Amino acid sequence: MHHHNRPRRARVARGDGRLAELDLLRFAAALAVLAFHYLVAYASVWGDRPAELFPAVAPFAGLGILGVELFFVISGFVILMSAWGRSLGAFARSRLVRLYPAYWLSLAAVAALYGLTDAKALDPKLTPGDYAVNATMFQRLFGVTDAAGVYWSLWAELRFYLIMAILVVIGVTYGRVLVLGGVWLAAALGAELLGNDLLNEIVMPRYAPYFVAGMALYLIHKHGSAWLPWLYVVAGWAMSLHAALERVHGRIEVAGFKNMPVTDVSVIVTITLVFAVMALVALGLLRLRPSRFLTALGSTTYPLYLFHSAVAVALVPRLTGSLPPWLTATVTALAAIVLSYLVYTFAERPIQRLLRPRRTPRTHPAPAVQVEKASVP
Repeated sequence: MHHHNRPRRARVARGDGRLAELDLLRFAAALAVLAFHYLVAYASVWGDRPAELFPAVAPFAGLGILGVELFFVISGFVILMSAWGRSLGAFARSRLVRLYPAYWLSLAAVAALYGLTDAKALDPKLTPGDYAVNATMFQRLFGVTDAAGVYWSLWAELRFYLIMAILVVIGVTYGRVLVLGGVWLAAALGAELLGNDLLNEIVMPRYAPYFVAGMALYLIHKHGSAWLPWLYVVAGWAMSLHAALERVHGRIEVAGFKNMPVTDVSVIVTITLVFAVMALVALGLLRLRPSRFLTALGSTTYPLYLFHSAVAVALVPRLTGSLPPWLTATVTALAAIVLSYLVYTFAERPIQRLLRPRRTPRTHPAPAVQVEKASVP
């Protein structure tokens, strides 16, 4: 069935270490979320309706809310890549080392911001105990408020990792990924219809389509095109349109269309673009030469996602008296990017090095190739 893909697969294996185009896309996703927050969502930070301060860009910046959806598709792709041919211990360690250090630093920054300064905007009003529960990243399980608004997506990521960990224990093969994807999409559809809270927590019907599509796109990247993974991508896209529209409608209901001026058509176009761009990456049609600059952007992404809210709370109220709104937003965004790069370089990366095992296992081209051959139906 896949024999004609043999030479292609050998060629594709080149980029499995790090896809530079995904570094750029991840950074773009974080910038989109930042634009949504700074130019549309953060009324309490500005002391004004941002959509009225930036009327020309608000309809586009509002779409930045969907940056998280792009993150989820990239996650499906990258997490499957990192799970393939790995033991549970190696997979768990790689994920925890990626996820927790920057998260703990951002949590400390949030606690310091509200504990030590007179900052009021976006204050989660947490006790020290609540902050301690937040350190586990399982605060939603205990009914404790997220210390920062962006943490909600990490709870989705964490549950995705747990599902992937089960797959790693069973053994990751091409066929098993397809089974997981099909079962998960069907369960997501069922959960959406049933509306049971517990089921929704486990199955994540609103996020599953992104994760499954990302996984299917990785199969296409790794093994070449086949009809079933493409079917999952199309099904994921269709289900994502519903999920994204519901999420945007939820914001509009709370804030009003004037303050979240995003149309249904623009949401559909944006989600379609997200899927199209990721399909081009999977097919190897959108390739970027790896460079230190792109690697730096990729590395800055996660801290930027975690820290940009705290930077806005710290800077915008101080700048907004003396600078015009555009300049305030630009200076704050640049400060957030610079801080995030510094956090990665001087804090996150050193902590990751401490947490990584002393002897780093050599990269495993040999087992990966065997697994590939074994897993081709």
